[in-house]
Amino acid sequence: MNDWLLAPILIPLLGAIVQAFMGYAPISLRRTLALATTVLILVSAIVLLILANDGSYRIYAFGNWQPPFGIVLVLDRLAALMLVVTAVLGLLSHIYAVGGADEGNRQFHGLFLFQLMGLNIAFLTGDLFNLFVAFEVLLIASYGLLMHGGGTARTVPGLHYVVLNLVGSAIFLISVGMIYSVTGTLNMADLALAVRGLSGADLEIVRAGGLMLLVVFGLKAAILPLCFWLPKAYAKATAPVAALFAVMTKVGTYAILRVYLLVFGDNAGPLANLGMDWLFPLALITLAMGVIGALGAGSLKNLVAWQVIISVGTLLAPVALGSEAGLSAALFYLLSTTFTVGGLFLVSDLVSSQRGSAADRIITAPKMRNRTFLSVLFLVGAVAAAGIPPLSGFFGKILILQSVQSGAEMGWLWSVLLIGSFLTVIAYSRAGSIVFWRTVDGHLERPARLNGRVSASAGALIALTVTLVVLAGPITRYTDATAAQLHNTAAYTAILQIPMVAEGN
Repeated sequence: MNDWLLAPILIPLLGAIVQAFMGYAPISLRRTLALATTVLILVSAIVLLILANDGSYRIYAFGNWQPPFGIVLVLDRLAALMLVVTAVLGLLSHIYAVGGADEGNRQFHGLFLFQLMGLNIAFLTGDLFNLFVAFEVLLIASYGLLMHGGGTARTVPGLHYVVLNLVGSAIFLISVGMIYSVTGTLNMADLALAVRGLSGADLEIVRAGGLMLLVVFGLKAAILPLCFWLPKAYAKATAPVAALFAVMTKVGTYAILRVYLLVFGDNAGPLANLGMDWLFPLALITLAMGVIGALGAGSLKNLVAWQVIISVGTLLAPVALGSEAGLSAALFYLLSTTFTVGGLFLVSDLVSSQRGSAADRIITAPKMRNRTFLSVLFLVGAVAAAGIPPLSGFFGKILILQSVQSGAEMGWLWSVLLIGSFLTVIAYSRAGSIVFWRTVDGHLERPARLNGRVSASAGALIALTVTLVVLAGPITRYTDATAAQLHNTAAYTAILQIPMVAEGN
């Protein structure tokens, strides 16, 4: 076993426990310890990325219980990639939060760390039940974070978020129970073998359970028609929380990748590619709906929230088609859109702080302070989000378009993605021109100077869209290898034969 697999879970858990007992400690001490914890999470994620880069699987079985029994953590290229993305986004969002957004809630940092722990559990778990546990940890922590700051504006969308996710949790439990009643296992590697020989009533029960799971993961990913809760919830959340939540929909995408390529993949017999014929058109409709929402957005945060919906559709369309090239392209785009959306949420908050009562609403207002700096950040983020060259969003979309083979799917994907990108450019152009350039006469109350810490964290997230282009070569090689590993399900199921020992890999 490899004990490093515990680090991304134990570090935020211990950090959150410390924060729970430090509610009345000086805020400077709480901030220092919280940021130190987040830095350690990033270090552990990088170590795991280096370990996973050799293409082998590493596992940790609690209590040395041989798979498929007991709780098992599994590290591969995909899990390591998601851990690093989450850790980078979490650290920069956390740095922004300590600029003042964490005030008013003594347990903000504890909830933030619990959120990171839940995300890391979801990416590392090797069985469906503990994926459910990870989702519940995410739900509890995310509800507390959504409510941070108080007010009806956050309570109502937060309530919708919780109710829908509780319904999703109930469906998750029912579907897991149905699958377990037939297969006798929830270990994903074991399930991949167990579903192949099913027939008759057992086959139909697992088929129903698998489709119900797809509904749950679709809710987490915010795919149409399960996405309408997201824009208001994200737009009303505080900026660092909304930025961290940029990775939340990727948990649903990750779950679809993990379960529906491994358990219900090409080798699943009658259950092969379960639900993928529905996922592709729903992904395209989700993309189109996100574009319509972006065109009608009334504020910058609402615009960015609809960008999340656009990215969900763009991600899941190539995932549904299932080719290695499509999966690699989707993973590259996942990196780009996660950092871009997170950065735009932070930039929108900075703009809001400089425009007085106009806040981030897309209306004319007197000239803001720091307009040049903020407009450049917004421009770079908008270019990346819309997929305009030369930034990472463009390369992600080009890779997706190139990955589709000739046929009806190619025509639909190219049409929806290209037209959607053009209209997204219009949405961002409209917002940017009104907010930054169509000023009116008058005076704003003198806004506070931009904090260097929050400006740097927002700028760093936006700058990652450039960094991804600079490192496009090694990143695409990694995503290519990750897609190939995901398709090699035999290698994943082989972990059932890896002996559990106290030390070693």
